[in-house]
Amino acid sequence: MEEWTKEEAERVYNIPTWGEGYFDINAQGDLIVKYNEKIKPINIREVVGEMKSQGVHFPAVIRFHDVLRSQVIKINKTFGEVIDEAKFNGKYCGVYPVKVNQMREVVEEIVDAGEEYNYGLEAGSKPELLSALAYNTNREALTVLNGYKDEDYLRLALYGRQLGRKVIVVIEKYSELPKLLKLSKEMQVKPLIGLRGKMSVKSRGRWAKSTGDRAKFGLSISEMIKAVNLMKKEGLSDCVKLFHFHIGSQISDIRTFKEAISEGARIFTQLYKMGCHLEYFDAGGGLGIDYDGTRSTSDSSVNYTLVEYVSDIVYGLKQICDLESVPHPNIVTESGRAITAHHSLVITNVIDQINVKQPNHDTTQREDEHHLIKNMREMHRWDMVEDNFQEIYNEAIQIKDQALGAFNLGVISLEDRAIIETLYWQIIERLQKLCKTLEFVPEELHDLEESLAPQYLCNFSVFQSAADHWAIDQLLPVVPISRLNEKPNVECSIADITCDSDGIIKKFINKDGISKTMAIHEIREEEEYLVGMFLTGAYQDVMGDMHNLFGRLHEVHVYGDNDDPQGFYIEEIIKGNTASAVLSTMQYNPEYMAQKMKKNVSKIVSEGKLPPRQGVKLVDFYEDCLTSYTYLRS
Repeated sequence: MEEWTKEEAERVYNIPTWGEGYFDINAQGDLIVKYNEKIKPINIREVVGEMKSQGVHFPAVIRFHDVLRSQVIKINKTFGEVIDEAKFNGKYCGVYPVKVNQMREVVEEIVDAGEEYNYGLEAGSKPELLSALAYNTNREALTVLNGYKDEDYLRLALYGRQLGRKVIVVIEKYSELPKLLKLSKEMQVKPLIGLRGKMSVKSRGRWAKSTGDRAKFGLSISEMIKAVNLMKKEGLSDCVKLFHFHIGSQISDIRTFKEAISEGARIFTQLYKMGCHLEYFDAGGGLGIDYDGTRSTSDSSVNYTLVEYVSDIVYGLKQICDLESVPHPNIVTESGRAITAHHSLVITNVIDQINVKQPNHDTTQREDEHHLIKNMREMHRWDMVEDNFQEIYNEAIQIKDQALGAFNLGVISLEDRAIIETLYWQIIERLQKLCKTLEFVPEELHDLEESLAPQYLCNFSVFQSAADHWAIDQLLPVVPISRLNEKPNVECSIADITCDSDGIIKKFINKDGISKTMAIHEIREEEEYLVGMFLTGAYQDVMGDMHNLFGRLHEVHVYGDNDDPQGFYIEEIIKGNTASAVLSTMQYNPEYMAQKMKKNVSKIVSEGKLPPRQGVKLVDFYEDCLTSYTYLRS
């Protein structure tokens, strides 16, 4: 075992930067979760031990609810401090967008943590509105309604007003406004209305196409003026309470916010001067997180801090309001990713590895060997040095290609091919080791390590637990949860257990930035090796599909507790999908399937082709599998 320092491990996996201070390594090399100085750090390996003692199998989602609470408090306190420092006259009235993670436990925790700050919810659909009406009972907190709306949606919003809630209907499309006004007259309820502007500021990065003139949502400038004139005509201009814009998700460059706040503040002040005494300025979402820890403008990073983001909103808005002699509004943001991402991780076990290199075949020299074997053997015997390594590589590649052609033509045997390929891979291994010592390596050999890297087969589905990685190449930190006091001596990629070639993690953090392989430890026989996939609390928790009928994962909800010997307790376990549950989702009838199977087995038994005892065992095992977890048993 080669020991190394905590600092080296942190540098390899970039833990301090993407972890936002929530993750650290203890003296035993275990990954720990820490909240603040008041709560003892939690050892993730010990959480896993308790999970297993309670019958929770891998893979599983671990939610650290104190992290979720901490993020809610952090954003509210940061806005409060900057508002006080800037002598800004408005308040912060943030809302959590339910779409980012709709899990009841997450929404409940956020509402509870935000109670003292009057932190509200944002909904973008009827089901989300139904959840917001049930859980956002704080009459001082906002419920902001986005998305396209039908009559039922609008009626629900007005019922919320009848309950005394601050439900603000944001008009995304002009045609929604006449419908809302008609319903409000019918129900005799005065609505709270927001106008969403279609900004000219173009976002940067992955979601840039969702902004600008061709944005899916929002009113043009002329439509906003038309809406204001309609409200004046109806004598309801005092109902327009909020101006809203949204410039995309995971904004990596702070300049985008600066430009958007400037344009948005100008529109806000002009609307105010038109007679709409707006109370709220809603800067939407987009607050990003640093997935890769590079603090850059890459799609998986951000080049700003939370304080810088908040300061740009507060000071930028204040300056323009003061210039236009318009009162400072209350500030609303709809930050979801930054609130939820850090609190959740997927924990899974490595169950095997897939090697590119073939197992060593016996290469003992024989009489009358084919000349291709002799040629490869000669390359194998050469001393490999800086002056000849590229020549050896070129020759070995050519011989291997010739051998494949000869095999396909029936010129060499399967045994001959095995000897040639074994010698080839041994040459490539030596070449890889030499390249690591050289200052200059030819471009064609740059990806040599990647081509030789094994795949560690992990018990999970990319399509269920890392949908964004598969769909949009989103980076998610992957880190071993123990042995971090040992030098990782293997470069590998991560493969899942689906039968899809896309089921791999192929983008990782390393000490130099982003790579196609990750540093990891050799697997020891009879020793469980666990890896965590982090920052999965935003979108990944709720976006997974049923590829290969792998369903939702087990969930474990963890809270810190200084009075507990281990410093934590598992508050709740939510079991993942059984095979029966996912089959039912796809319109199968598991009970009928079991009956059909039993009938088939009975027929085979009656024909004397299967002993009755074996038939009973087969049926029992089939039924047991129907009620079991969909993932591999560990």
